[in-house]
Amino acid sequence: MAFDQATRNKLQNFVTNARALLKSEFTRQLQKDFGMDPITGEISDLDSLTHLNDTQIRTALLLRDTLNHYQTSTPLGETSQILDRIVREQGFTVLNRLCALRMAEARGILIESIQKGYHSKGFSLYARMAGTALGETGDTYQNYLFSLFDEFSYDLPVLFDRYSPLGRLFPKESALLELLDKINDPELAALWTEDETIGWIYQYFNSVEERRQMRADSSAPRNSRELAVRNQFFTPRYVVEFLTDNTLGRIWYEMTRGHTGLTDQCRYLVRRPNEIFLERGEDAPEPEPKSGETDTDLSQEELLKQPVYIAHRPIKDPREILMLDPACGSMHFGLYAFDLFEKIYIEAWELQSTGQWPVPAHKSIGLLTEKYSTLEELFQEIPRLIIEHNIHGVDIDPRAAQIAGLSLWLRAQRSWKEHQINPGERSRILKSNIVCAEPMPGDAGLLKTFSENLEYTILGQLLEIIVEKMELAGEAGSLLKIEEEIETAVEQAREEFNKEILRRKEESEFLPGMVPKQTQPSLFDFADLPSKTQFWKTAEENILDALKEYAEHTEEGDGGRRRLFVEDAAKGFAFIDICRKRYDVVLMNPPFGRRSERSKKYYDKNYSSFKSDMGLAFVDSLTNRLDKKGLLGALTSRTFLAGGSFKTWRREFLLKKTPISLLLDLGIGVLDDALVETCAYTIHHKRDKYAFFLRALDSIDKSNSIDKYFKTKATNSGVTQFISSLEDLRQLPTAIMAYWLPTSAVRSINNTGNLESIGAATKHGVQTTDDFQFMRLIWEVGWTGYSR
Repeated sequence: MAFDQATRNKLQNFVTNARALLKSEFTRQLQKDFGMDPITGEISDLDSLTHLNDTQIRTALLLRDTLNHYQTSTPLGETSQILDRIVREQGFTVLNRLCALRMAEARGILIESIQKGYHSKGFSLYARMAGTALGETGDTYQNYLFSLFDEFSYDLPVLFDRYSPLGRLFPKESALLELLDKINDPELAALWTEDETIGWIYQYFNSVEERRQMRADSSAPRNSRELAVRNQFFTPRYVVEFLTDNTLGRIWYEMTRGHTGLTDQCRYLVRRPNEIFLERGEDAPEPEPKSGETDTDLSQEELLKQPVYIAHRPIKDPREILMLDPACGSMHFGLYAFDLFEKIYIEAWELQSTGQWPVPAHKSIGLLTEKYSTLEELFQEIPRLIIEHNIHGVDIDPRAAQIAGLSLWLRAQRSWKEHQINPGERSRILKSNIVCAEPMPGDAGLLKTFSENLEYTILGQLLEIIVEKMELAGEAGSLLKIEEEIETAVEQAREEFNKEILRRKEESEFLPGMVPKQTQPSLFDFADLPSKTQFWKTAEENILDALKEYAEHTEEGDGGRRRLFVEDAAKGFAFIDICRKRYDVVLMNPPFGRRSERSKKYYDKNYSSFKSDMGLAFVDSLTNRLDKKGLLGALTSRTFLAGGSFKTWRREFLLKKTPISLLLDLGIGVLDDALVETCAYTIHHKRDKYAFFLRALDSIDKSNSIDKYFKTKATNSGVTQFISSLEDLRQLPTAIMAYWLPTSAVRSINNTGNLESIGAATKHGVQTTDDFQFMRLIWEVGWTGYSR
């Protein structure tokens, strides 16, 4: 179903009311039960909470550990602000858990448990077996829900782990019943089967009023939360499909040389009439124009019909095709990419089973047909393979990690159901590649304890460097060049070690007591590292292994505090692992506007060309994480098409080094209520002569216009197509991307030159720069000589 404005309004009202209910409930619980006041910031001594049972005492301890942890690792100011954050996170987690169960019901994954509350079939069976052992009906129902959380936590620990610091609180009976009534509103019933629903819940949990207040208080986001909230705009489905079809879909289309069912499934895949696939090592021939003819003379229709030579793209095993969304939010791109990956796995298996697979099996993973002898066996595994191997996502908001993981898991369950795979036959998803970019642990005491237990001193020193470099992970997210920082640190230590080896050799030639004093001591301690060592080949892996071992031996006496340390460490290294990979596809709707205040120094140092729009910094940076034949698709502001501050980036990057191959110019009205003009485009590392542009600036209903264009190519669809020479655009003054100009006009401008070439210069567009001097009111100027 389409999520039209009326549907979104219903969902927004539900989320707004549910958030208010949970905020009130958990604020009251913190005040009355746990001695922590989110309004005043006062914290009662734990010994005064004599009314709590043992379980509640452990929760009170964990809440205080969480408060201390946030104050240490990501200080936000007043204690009341941090407590408000805790209330918000607890409420969001509870709402997500209950909505996830409701969506699981609607998909037939879970027996009726939420839809009818106390009268649900699942609870009736549970209550009959439990009898009176668990207390009153309300207590029994709560225990039933907890048992469901525990069961689902095997697949989705990031959301359903009841011992997670983000989900320790639960509403009391009256609040829970009121929340269930809101979830089970008949007007929302049809939404629980839709994959997009959980994404809209994520966006609407932060109100429009809150975003407006943030913008009123500061022109730039002041911290990572404001950066996340101010940029929570759900990417429209047609944009998701357009970018995914022309990146992931295009890659598989080229790998199979056009012999794929994706040509039907990818409705927005742009294909030219005369595409010619080149063989391995074959170069495209130079065009031979007719006598006296140049491409200046060709019309758009003739340019469209020109032969397009597609470079050979070796086919990959589907498990090796990696996709990344570096600002994933609710993972809307991943949900649609999941659909395409399913088809890719099936087609790859069919090619292998019929002997048409053109490349040798990969040594480490073999062929799909070696593991799965029938398609039925493959269907049992495809959802797991996609989540564990293919789809990667990063976000600075921990709530986004919850939502993204849940979205993919629900999509996997739907796939199994469609292929009639019973729950007992479904593969267990052991890991996902959705991570939250957060700073490494900030607790100095725990970090020191951990470092001292490492095998070599240098490991602890490198860890401390990584922790320092990761301080801005929560602010910069995927823009943090952490893989480069780690490589630099390890390389610096390696060089110091090589000098240490030479020094040891020289010292061995001196008599005892005659060794000269070292003039420049090393920054690192290599005393316990042997001269002949394989340490440098596995330095980063050694740290990861040590962290894993540390997590498995958490001490009970300091469990809550240490668990927070270990969880942050795991998230930090998961983020590093994501950053170290290279991807076939990068898809994103990155944050728009300015960077956060806390990341200003780092951002301005590394992305000085993009001070006004960090979305373009994402495009610039993430191309470095593409595989050499990879494709990047992005929805960003369209200011870079003509903005003067981006002229160098346009000329050297978008029109030369990593050129735009396809652009859909959209303008206003794409991102819900955001007043920003956008465009969607793909770029790559291949040097193309021409790029394909689609202009939909004048269209009001852009989704329908784009649908109509791709179905009929009608000139009255509201979308106009252009093919433009990248080199011609590059030579225009300031390299403005005036793709709509005829080739003859572009070359005429380039041949004629600009005003500066004849000694004049333009400083502004259509403006006076001094209204008082040049502008006159109507009654100040007579009509004589100006009127007809």
